[in-house]
Amino acid sequence: MKQKYIPFLFLLGTLAAGCQKLNEDPKASLTPGTYFQTQADLDAAVAAAYTELTPDYAFGFTSRMTSCFGADDLTTDPALNKGDYRAFDELNGNDNASNLLNQWQGPWSCAYQATNVLLNYQHVNSTETAKNQDAGQAYFLRAFSYYYLVRVFGPVPVVTYQPNTSDLPQRDSVAKVYNLIVSDLNMAIAYLPPTWPGQPGKATQNAARALLADVYLTMTGYPLNQSSYYAQAAAEADTVINSGQYTLVPDYLTVFQTNNSTESIFGLQFNVSGGAPERSYGASATPLDESGADGTGGWDDYYPEINFYLNAPNCIRSKETFYDTLKLKINGVFTRVPWNSPLTHAGHPYYKKFRAGLVTNGVGDGVSENDSVILSIQPSTNKVMDFIRYPMVLLDYAEASAMSGGPTAASYSAINMVRARAGEPPLPPGLSATAFQDSVVTERGYEFAGENGVRWFDVVRLQLLPQIIAARSSLENPITNTGNLQDKYLAPIPAYDMANDPSWVQNSGY
Repeated sequence: MKQKYIPFLFLLGTLAAGCQKLNEDPKASLTPGTYFQTQADLDAAVAAAYTELTPDYAFGFTSRMTSCFGADDLTTDPALNKGDYRAFDELNGNDNASNLLNQWQGPWSCAYQATNVLLNYQHVNSTETAKNQDAGQAYFLRAFSYYYLVRVFGPVPVVTYQPNTSDLPQRDSVAKVYNLIVSDLNMAIAYLPPTWPGQPGKATQNAARALLADVYLTMTGYPLNQSSYYAQAAAEADTVINSGQYTLVPDYLTVFQTNNSTESIFGLQFNVSGGAPERSYGASATPLDESGADGTGGWDDYYPEINFYLNAPNCIRSKETFYDTLKLKINGVFTRVPWNSPLTHAGHPYYKKFRAGLVTNGVGDGVSENDSVILSIQPSTNKVMDFIRYPMVLLDYAEASAMSGGPTAASYSAINMVRARAGEPPLPPGLSATAFQDSVVTERGYEFAGENGVRWFDVVRLQLLPQIIAARSSLENPITNTGNLQDKYLAPIPAYDMANDPSWVQNSGY
């Protein structure tokens, strides 16, 4: 996908949905208006919007986090074929990074398909309820996509109309992008049902509220810095909590080995046999040093920084998060060695929670293993990728309520629910709002370690790069950035897209 804004992938009939081997009507990806005649057509178009986020070139692979390697929960090999990840880990990424395109084109394609739905859904011959529920999903998906784009790239064009193929939309202010996101999510809340029985993966009313709470929280920090949104973030999160719809899974590791759990609020659905594998579990998160009895091996794409691991709370969650004893084949025999053994090439711990993938009858479809032997290491799994989990709502509420009115009993209750599941003691009472916020941010970092840039977006929102650089081990890839550190909070717009419109100005520092 090498065009800028491809709105008109729909016009050209080249949306990736046609490559996913799904059962939706491929006409849903064609000319806007032409095929929007029946409810089935509309349903297919909405399904196609979800599908735009699932390929490798979107959110189906580790590359969806390329710019997020600047955080301390992500690093990569000092050599191998990890140049794009490594450059952003060293705070020296560039606009020619091919993996960066995956953070750009997937959300754009989804946003365009969602806009296609919103421009045409009223023409469908169906009930208002059915049409509005599809529109609600489209509003959610467009907001979800723009939220990702604005946090990664900053100012981007707000395109809510059907432009001509010759149009060159200009980048809009961050404030205008957030205005669209908030508006879309409020529309989604109005149109979406509370649940979709038997239809996991479809956005719900509480998914929109949960996302809106996170959006409001982000708006309190860089670059908008509008602290008035703390109260609104708390209110939206509180509504989700009080719905009683979600509960924490008792065992943390189970969240990453099952699909659509009781704490999953919104997750992308993947299916290997359907041509839509999830490929950041299994091999991607597994050491290059490890291989299965069948000869399959790890890819060594990502793992946590050493000090992020060493500073983790001493709790059950940390034991289930980190993989710190590797199984190496030595003279044909599996031998367990510690992460910092000279026998390992990277000298780092890894992520345990991303190894197995979906576990069925005790067997993972990513890494299949027992305590002493690795049987197989596969790169393609059926694991749902949860983008919004209930702990995010609890921690968003805890932080936002504390910052809007001082830590309350409800603020403490929300974070302590997460801490209790992790095996940590309750937070001490009497913390100041700032100290409480720091505790929530740390908790969020470890609860969502390695997940979809959650830690990086906190680093950006709160301008934490100086602190995490100061805490960085000398054994990590060296920071090679010699410019203004402030410029590293945004990624560059991919070079191809910059070249399409000479009036665009690249983000500062690139």
